[in-house]
Amino acid sequence: MVSSSSFGPSLHTCFSTPPSTTTTTSTIPTRQPFNHLSQCSSPPPLIVQRRSWFDKSLLPLAASMTLLLSPYPAHAGFLSGFSGLESIPGPELPKIDSLARFNEENQKRYAENDARFKESPLLKELLERSKVNKEKNKQTIQDKYCIRGAEWGVGDCSAEGMTPQERDEFIAMLKKKAGVE
Repeated sequence: MVSSSSFGPSLHTCFSTPPSTTTTTSTIPTRQPFNHLSQCSSPPPLIVQRRSWFDKSLLPLAASMTLLLSPYPAHAGFLSGFSGLESIPGPELPKIDSLARFNEENQKRYAENDARFKESPLLKELLERSKVNKEKNKQTIQDKYCIRGAEWGVGDCSAEGMTPQERDEFIAMLKKKAGVE
């Protein structure tokens, strides 16, 4: 049996001999025309594959849309009010005197080092430089955006309404003030 599903449209044909033409004396059976559809088996696998693909893609999509558009809220179940294992206090561990003393000494040492660092002249100098740089950078950024606004004709520094010569002079003055040129 030969299927034509691999040759183009899904026209299923078979080459077989009908029971009425078979004779016991003849050794060569007669063949039916190419499009003969009697005594054929199941439909070609292409149709089965399409139906399978359709079922595989449509059913999950329909289920997802049903859950997504459902007006009923989802419930967490029996663990929804459970606060977790972290809320349960653990057993009291034994205290070791030598470890407690070591921990106290380290805490004192860390506190002294932090206080000394906060009072150091290096930290004060770096904080002062940081404040100055912050103000300087803030002004630089404002100047940059003012120049851009004047060139584009938007914002607070817009040169709209000026003649082209006045506009060029205004932009040159802003650039000179900002130190861009």
